[in-house]
Amino acid sequence: MTDTALTANARHPEILPGDRFDAVVVGAGFAGLYMLHRLRSAGFSVRVFEAAPGVGGTWYWNRYPGARCDIESMQYSYQFSDELQQDWTWTERYASQPELLAYIEHVAERFDLKRDIQFETRVAAATFDDAADEWAVETDAGQTVRARYLILGTGCLSAANTPRFEGYDDFTGPIYHTAHWPQDGVDFTGKRVGVIGTGSSAVQSIPLIAEEADHLYVFQRTPNYVVPAQNAPLSAEKIAEIKADYAAFRARAKTVPTAFVFPRHDQSVFDVSPEERRARFDAQWEVGGLPFLGAFNDLLTNEKANAEIAAYWRGRIREVVKDGKVADLLTPDEVFGCKRLCAGTNYYETYNRPNVTLVDISGGGIERFTPHGIRAAGQGFDLDAIVCATGFDAMTGSVTRIGITGVEGQTIREKWRGGPDNYIGLAVSGFPNMFNMAGPGSPSVLATMVTAIEQHGNWIADCLVWMREKRRTRIEARPDAEAAWVAEVNRVSEGSLRSTCNSWYVGSNIEGKARVFMPYIGGFPAYVEKCDAVAAAGYEGFAVT
Repeated sequence: MTDTALTANARHPEILPGDRFDAVVVGAGFAGLYMLHRLRSAGFSVRVFEAAPGVGGTWYWNRYPGARCDIESMQYSYQFSDELQQDWTWTERYASQPELLAYIEHVAERFDLKRDIQFETRVAAATFDDAADEWAVETDAGQTVRARYLILGTGCLSAANTPRFEGYDDFTGPIYHTAHWPQDGVDFTGKRVGVIGTGSSAVQSIPLIAEEADHLYVFQRTPNYVVPAQNAPLSAEKIAEIKADYAAFRARAKTVPTAFVFPRHDQSVFDVSPEERRARFDAQWEVGGLPFLGAFNDLLTNEKANAEIAAYWRGRIREVVKDGKVADLLTPDEVFGCKRLCAGTNYYETYNRPNVTLVDISGGGIERFTPHGIRAAGQGFDLDAIVCATGFDAMTGSVTRIGITGVEGQTIREKWRGGPDNYIGLAVSGFPNMFNMAGPGSPSVLATMVTAIEQHGNWIADCLVWMREKRRTRIEARPDAEAAWVAEVNRVSEGSLRSTCNSWYVGSNIEGKARVFMPYIGGFPAYVEKCDAVAAAGYEGFAVT
């Protein structure tokens, strides 16, 4: 790479056809940025391709009203640099999208990462060259670069799912997707707005849209369990307490299955009296968010225990929602916590507003878009704007939407047609020198994502250093090791009620997608132990040549 190519344009560094790198990284979110930093520190040449005009990944695109993380900010952050941890001060328990994006931009500037990132460039295809043991990576700009390694930091929740409802193009007003929100925001003042979906992005945005809109119609197919986020400003005392020994705080988090610290109780629901149970639920309700599941240790493994927490939740919702029929519609009839819990602020209170209508579309879904709105539940709704809070093709969609071709012409879409087969969540048989970060087969979305990302980044970087030292050019997961790992991921999922319902964990929100429980639910410590053992044994389960 010439000096001219490095400095030609900060947004579009010039890359000539035939340029070679040790590694190409796809995506400049938390995963891509850490992978770039780690590999560059180890002396590898790296090019990152990012479709957006800036860094951030999920937190660049998801700018909808109320967007924020559901993991506490002092844990949903990098830990590779203690100076970074000490210098950056979070303002809220759960960071908002603007604050998260500001943090990621700060990291990119602080570690001088942008000079190796090509923005506004989408990777269209990548083909493995069997003779050369390298990848030919093609972009939507018509460029082709070659790299020994292809590393996917494309994110679990980045491939937006926008169903093409009948008459979609007939609607004359604006249609927004929460995952592709306009950078300048949207003013709904005085407008009739329809929101399709009641998942996490809807739960966060509906209360704020309702405050602006003349009338808000929420089209709900399946209700979700929502617990109060109990978000609040972070006190100087709390920040100082954690920063006094951040390393120990992080180390403690890595010893628990979810890799983040929150109040949890190692007791069964039935180890205590009904009165004590109620008091525990009340206390955990005040903690709020995902930690609500920490009240007892068998809430996601014992159906009777789960029924207890579901009954408690129903009682709390009926205390808030004044209309009994609306409360009934907002109540799921499935396992509590089977889908990812939604953490909301004033979500249920919003349905008490006179300008909010909940529309039950469980029977027939959205019938069609019309020029002036939506037809659903047997009637028409006149709307000025429509918001699709319809989620993502989670965990695999961001990978399969790239034309990745491995050995013997097999594509990743073909390989994963029956489910995302992989080895330790990192590698795929038939796709040598390719690594996937924080995707299926790893704890990913069931752990603190940034912690999982750093673990993956460190493992991959150490592997590439080992390959360089051993003068090896090709590493590929063996089919038998892959099959054994897939069996293990399936085995541990059977012990959890999370595998029993329809959710994006199993891909059921995408028509035609194979129903497979995708993340590894055996816990972060067990997963790390497995990855470390593989590396210590000379990358057992891999064919290295």
